[in-house]
Amino acid sequence: MAPPTSRRRRWSTLTFRILAVNALAPLLLAAGLLYLGRYQQELVKAEIDALSIQAGLMAEALGEAATALTASEEVRLVESVARPMVRRFAIQTRARAQLFDSEGELLVDSQLILNPQGYVTVLPLPGEGPGIQGALVRAYDWVFNAFAGRDNFPPYPTLPLRRASDYREGRRALAGEPAAAAYRSADGHIVFTLAMPVQRYRQVAGIVMLSRASNEIDEAMRKVRVDILTLFSIVLGLTMLVSVYLAGTIARPVRRLALAAERVRQGRGRVAIPDFSGRRDEIGDLSSALGAMTTALWQRLEAIERFAADVSHEIKNPLSSLRSAVETVGKLQDPEKRAKLMAIIQDDVRRLDRLITDIAAASRVDAELARAELLPLDMGRLLGALGSVYEATEEDDGPKVKLDISTGEPLTVLGVEDRLVQVFRNLIGNAISFSPEGGTITLAARREGDFVIATCEDEGPGIPEGKSESIFQRFYSERPGGEAFGTHSGLGLSISRQIMDGHGGSIRAENRIDADGKVIGARFIVTLPVAGSEGRKKRGKSAS
Repeated sequence: MAPPTSRRRRWSTLTFRILAVNALAPLLLAAGLLYLGRYQQELVKAEIDALSIQAGLMAEALGEAATALTASEEVRLVESVARPMVRRFAIQTRARAQLFDSEGELLVDSQLILNPQGYVTVLPLPGEGPGIQGALVRAYDWVFNAFAGRDNFPPYPTLPLRRASDYREGRRALAGEPAAAAYRSADGHIVFTLAMPVQRYRQVAGIVMLSRASNEIDEAMRKVRVDILTLFSIVLGLTMLVSVYLAGTIARPVRRLALAAERVRQGRGRVAIPDFSGRRDEIGDLSSALGAMTTALWQRLEAIERFAADVSHEIKNPLSSLRSAVETVGKLQDPEKRAKLMAIIQDDVRRLDRLITDIAAASRVDAELARAELLPLDMGRLLGALGSVYEATEEDDGPKVKLDISTGEPLTVLGVEDRLVQVFRNLIGNAISFSPEGGTITLAARREGDFVIATCEDEGPGIPEGKSESIFQRFYSERPGGEAFGTHSGLGLSISRQIMDGHGGSIRAENRIDADGKVIGARFIVTLPVAGSEGRKKRGKSAS
């Protein structure tokens, strides 16, 4: 199934997520503070306590100064004295003051006045006001009073000239017990009412009832909320700015990297990955990793193209020879010539078979190394085993294999044993091809710091001048005289370098020079990092 193409979003979803996460905390804080339940409860308690004290003082003052004894020795309120006292108390306490007699009949109500035409007018409760400001306050109260659950309170009685028995707290006060109640006004405020009996000689002469709306409490709550919302707005604004900056430093580079990766996937030429390595953070690491991956990908693609071109070129040679021989053999009548052509055809077939086998091996190396697990290997033991094998199979007049393994420090590396054996078999086989009769091939291994150095030396003619790197190229073949053409594919050393690169190591070649400056053979040097060393980490990074 084809990979899905990335959609070019107009807005970054990562930016919105960062904004949402950063804004969530101040939003929750603001939502929680809008209730301010405990603070409001304390204000309500203080308001009720104040009303209780004020009603008590008013009741005592009225009981002392505005009561008289009737002929039947009953205490009654003197309305002419009580009326101005109640009004003065109402002005001082900023509350609605109502005075009822012992029968519950209303005597005085500070909320009722007589206008010039003689009609009774109802004054608003203290704190309410007209105009735009009052409308704004009422709108605010309508919104925030919903959080307080004020619909649970009964509506405040608004009809004038009511009896004390119409109030539940009034009925209790007539019985001689102070009582408080709370109501909901028409505009959503809470109206606190406290009824206090007016007594003299332990007789209830009437009750005084103080009512005050929660305007002052709501105003205090409003100021606190406005302060909190102002601070919240500042904090939220700063949070949004920081979030936008943070999103820009994260989302924008990630988006650029994603678009570049998409262009690479679509194969739109050699795409440069944006470089954010200077940031020294995870985005920089991602940029470096993508850049290195893309570079490695293009190198691999170019290597595949070159490999395909080289394979095509190398296969064409034996195929051309085969085609020519096959076309000619049918025309020849001479048995001897036909036999020679058949020998050529067989050599070309063997050459093609060897070439295809080596090409298949070269193509599998990278994939196998990528999947294989690198295990600890003792290079001294590995070279010793190889030397023993060649010693057991060497011919009498052939080159001898000698070992020079250091025993001072451990020579443990991490690798795939079969592949490392393949490298040294290639080197030993190459050395055998160029060594003179009775020559010596020396396998040596030692440790230098965090690396194991293994060498394979021969006593052959050495490496042609300027060819120390060319010999590692694919299909390069510099063979000794007398060897049949096509015996080797020219891939052995190339595969060896491929294997060493996969192990985070290296392989190079040089000539052995004697004291007179004469070439006395070739030396191949294999370098591998010691298992668990810093050298392996450095090699691993460079290989990736």
